[in-house]
Order: sequence, then C-alpha cells, then structure tokens
Amino acid sequence: MYGDHAGEKFRFTSQIARLPNLKPLPSVGDWIMVEAKDPSTLARKVCRRLWPGAVKVPRETDGLVRIPIGEPKDNDKVIEVLRDVTKPPRKRYVS
Repeated sequence: MYGDHAGEKFRFTSQIARLPNLKPLPSVGDWIMVEAKDPSTLARKVCRRLWPGAVKVPRETDGLVRIPIGEPKDNDKVIEVLRDVTKPPRKRYVS
C-alpha cells in the first residue's frame, strides 16, 4: 500500500459520494462499501471496463458493492468508469 492511505480513502470516498445512485458507507480496511441500486449490474459493467475484482458484490449483503482502495491513479480510473456507468440515460426528444 502507498503512504497516505487515510487521505486517499477520504478522497476516493468523497468522489464516490458525488456520483448518482451511489452512497458510500463507513468502512474499515482497504475497501469501501457502497450502496447501489443494482449491485450486480454495476459490478459487471465496471469489471468489464477495468479488471476482474475492480468492484465486488459481497454474498452476505444486499444492495452493496465492495470497492478496494488502490493507488490514486487506479482509483481515478475506477471513478471515471463509475461516473460513466451511473450517469442517467440521456433523454431522447422526438420531433
């Protein structure tokens, strides 16, 4: 793990908190638990774009995903993909 674990966890958590339909929960350790509307779909979409295990769905919980905290550059990639897969669909206007 890198030097400023607590600072990176705070930064990563606060970025996740700004995303739609995601709510980070207080977590202990090298990961963040996040409430999500459809955790399985979210995890599948993120892992397809990044790497296996980038986001996991714990078996013993409902409505949660587990996101490991990594190096800042890796966390930025996770945030970028989370932002993309959680943004609301664009409204289509038919004339």
